[in-house]
Amino acid sequence: MHEEDAGFGGVAAGRTPFGPWVWSAYRAYNELLREKIKKRFEASEGPWMDELAGLLVDLVNARWEGGRKGDRVESEVLAKLDKLLEA
Repeated sequence: MHEEDAGFGGVAAGRTPFGPWVWSAYRAYNELLREKIKKRFEASEGPWMDELAGLLVDLVNARWEGGRKGDRVESEVLAKLDKLLEA
């Protein structure tokens, strides 16, 4: 089987009879769709994700500190994470 026989429409990727611009248009369409999905997630889940990101940063910082203070803070942050993820 030749490379030209495989892929999209029986023609290898990027070698369609329509030229490489078809693949460029397809990729642009997918990028636009991804951006729209990201905006929807940001609108509906943004505040929750902000809180989650903040707790994860606190957890990393607590683990970085180490020692008794770090262990105490880590336990507090993990409890907050459990509560946030239950909701």
